[in-house]
Amino acid sequence: MRYLIVMIQLYFLSIVCNGLAGYFIFSENKNTIDKPAETTPTFHLVLGILCAVTGVLKILSPAEKGVFFLGDLLPAAAGIIAGLVLIFGIYRQNAAVKTGELERIGTNLLAFKKPIGIGLMCSALLHFIFGGLPLL
Repeated sequence: MRYLIVMIQLYFLSIVCNGLAGYFIFSENKNTIDKPAETTPTFHLVLGILCAVTGVLKILSPAEKGVFFLGDLLPAAAGIIAGLVLIFGIYRQNAAVKTGELERIGTNLLAFKKPIGIGLMCSALLHFIFGGLPLL
């Protein structure tokens, strides 16, 4: 019973985090640097950390006892990617020096913000509708 309650909480948190992150990543304005008008960088950082932690927890704790590690692979990977995109967006805003390997990875990751945002929202919707299926 206790295992089921934790799984329902992670299920809900994954849907909310992926949906919110997808919306904010998709709706970001190109004129501002990685920040929509209605949110602050602190909100993006907290949401990014929450998405990444939820994604890692979803990988470590499968949705069903019979399906190990692959139970929630799509929403877990989406959460980790959302966390990386949001955290790299905040890092790029506040970085004093914009050179190096980390900056190159961040630039390549942030180049696909619109498709990542759409994918996150689709992942949240599919995870909400087909929650019991393996990989979703």
